[in-house]
Amino acid sequence: MHGDASPFFIGPHRFDAPDDDVGPTLDRRYDMRPLPGEKVLGRHRLLVAGYLLGPTETRRGWQLPGPVSVTVTDQRICWVGTGSQLSLVADDTPRSRLAGRLTGLMTGQIRWQWPSRLELPPTDPAQLMIVCDALRTIQQPALALGGSPGEVVALARQVRRAVAMFRLTRPQLVDLSAQERDVLLLRAGPALLAGETRITLPGSLPVEFRSRDDYYRSGPAPTSWDGFAGGAASGRW
Repeated sequence: MHGDASPFFIGPHRFDAPDDDVGPTLDRRYDMRPLPGEKVLGRHRLLVAGYLLGPTETRRGWQLPGPVSVTVTDQRICWVGTGSQLSLVADDTPRSRLAGRLTGLMTGQIRWQWPSRLELPPTDPAQLMIVCDALRTIQQPALALGGSPGEVVALARQVRRAVAMFRLTRPQLVDLSAQERDVLLLRAGPALLAGETRITLPGSLPVEFRSRDDYYRSGPAPTSWDGFAGGAASGRW
């Protein structure tokens, strides 16, 4: 796995390319296999959805119908879903199988150099949204993980600390200012979130879309889906 692996958002259904060499490696039980030296911090069963956020609050989204296996490590977060169906949220497009993959299996990941912030919107079920910035566009790809309030808050704290430690300990990958280091030192601590709904993560690297179509394809008009509050695209909750 390359330290600066890209692309990140393969619309509408993946966070890593099906034909690259940087996606999650799975064992025979379809659990994520850590890389040499990679430390697993936690495993969860959560709902998963993907979003492309823009300043006009228009979003293209997908969601899997059931919980997936989520693994948090000191380098990334990975999810593996055994449901073979993908639901496109924005336009109610019929669910379709993911071509070129093992039947019934979908995967995705976010490496810790990418997230620019975490969001905890007031949704039911509770959700953690991991948001990234992208090159040459103001649209932001995001991964949403949903579950019980306690588990989602614990996951947010786990991700916050993992991202901060990853960036603080890799100066060759992330160039931090003194102010950014101070903020990340706070983020790496064990403190509770204390009602925070938006957590910035200094030192993020922008992600890159795989093709021109992902930048310029016209998305469908949003529909009345209540997975996120109205301010999702602009970062307001």
